[in-house]
Amino acid sequence: MSVYFEELDFRPTAMGALSLRRRRQLSTGIDVYEIKLGDEFLMSSLFTVAEIALARLGLAALQRGDLDVVVGGLGLGYTAQAVLEDTRVRSLIVVDALAEVIEWHERGLLPLGGQLTADPRCRFAAGDFFAMSASTDGFDRQTPGRRFDAVLVDIDHSPQNLLHPNHAALYQPEGLRKLAGHLHPGGVFALWSNDPPEEAFKTALASAFATSDAHVVTFDNPLQDRDASNTVYIGVKASLPL
Repeated sequence: MSVYFEELDFRPTAMGALSLRRRRQLSTGIDVYEIKLGDEFLMSSLFTVAEIALARLGLAALQRGDLDVVVGGLGLGYTAQAVLEDTRVRSLIVVDALAEVIEWHERGLLPLGGQLTADPRCRFAAGDFFAMSASTDGFDRQTPGRRFDAVLVDIDHSPQNLLHPNHAALYQPEGLRKLAGHLHPGGVFALWSNDPPEEAFKTALASAFATSDAHVVTFDNPLQDRDASNTVYIGVKASLPL
């Protein structure tokens, strides 16, 4: 195949055809990695600013050390890498419904795969993040019921634009309260969205967490020669009374 475009892997999955592609961006000479599910682009290494901000904004809301973190959605690994850059983090579980994406990292097909798999704090878990969130067992199969300091999620395009209808319950007040049950007091939930802040979701978030906010993250879009923006929502669980 041309050095300017290569399909690194293609897999049929229950969610649709999954593909990993690498292409050379001629204007910069940079290799761009893209994950597609059917006709939808799930991730592109051209746009990672907001995925990194998801980790940094979420962890910045925690004023303590020895952090145990969950990331929902592995993708190209930029959120997970940003979590591990925080020296306060002692453990990270990355949950992804697509075992194929985890395999790509383990095989070194993606640029960050080697770093993530080599870090002893990081563990991948193939599974349904949404089912785990709704379950009392939670996100760690080795320790059912374990609580965490932060749960950071980058899976759906937004709380309204979902990859699967089964995901909808998480973004309702009851689903958010169930997720908050997996957090320690004072723990943080953070969510990436491709869309501007949505009032309905901000209301739902405020109903489940003691404090909440929506941060607009702006970055350059070289494909359209303009700025673009994503949203990072933050919810902080109430602390124990003094």
